[in-house]
Amino acid sequence: MRFLALASVLAFALAAGHAADTKGGKAVSGPLGFTMKGIDGKDVDLAQYKGKVVLFVNVASKCGYTKQYTGLQALYKKHEADGLVIIGVPANEFGSQEPGTDEEIQKFCSSKYSVTFPMLSKVVVKGDGICPLYKFLTSKDTNSKFAGDIKWNFEKFLVNRKGEVVGRYESKVAPESETLAKAIEAELAKK
Repeated sequence: MRFLALASVLAFALAAGHAADTKGGKAVSGPLGFTMKGIDGKDVDLAQYKGKVVLFVNVASKCGYTKQYTGLQALYKKHEADGLVIIGVPANEFGSQEPGTDEEIQKFCSSKYSVTFPMLSKVVVKGDGICPLYKFLTSKDTNSKFAGDIKWNFEKFLVNRKGEVVGRYESKVAPESETLAKAIEAELAKK
């Protein structure tokens, strides 16, 4: 009987647009409700970015799109003071193009691209073992407007100051593209 009651509560929470943070067992109402590991191994409570505009990007070091690190860093530097946070999320699901350890990824990003925006520990963003953040971002139950499997490295999710997902951009949409720039600037203008 308790199992059925628990199942009903979980079903209701998912229907209401919530997901369970597997680390804390707490219900979260958006992508900024999760705690992840940073690339340095320390916990990163994404709630610290509430009130900011956040761009989540699943990244890889050996991809044709890897040069987007340059544009992402430029975008971050340009708008960091305005409240933009870019969060790099290394993943190895696409062509095994992120084979390195967190330490190797961090060294690569800082030495080759001078990355200063936050980077998370390497996670799974599609399929078996998908991390809770990307399960939330890609699930029809929690993000129906922008749901669907990640197709390749450097896909981007834009989150507004309220912690709501307001845009999704394919890998080919470069950080310096007018489409992405206009969307970010529009969200930054909302105080």
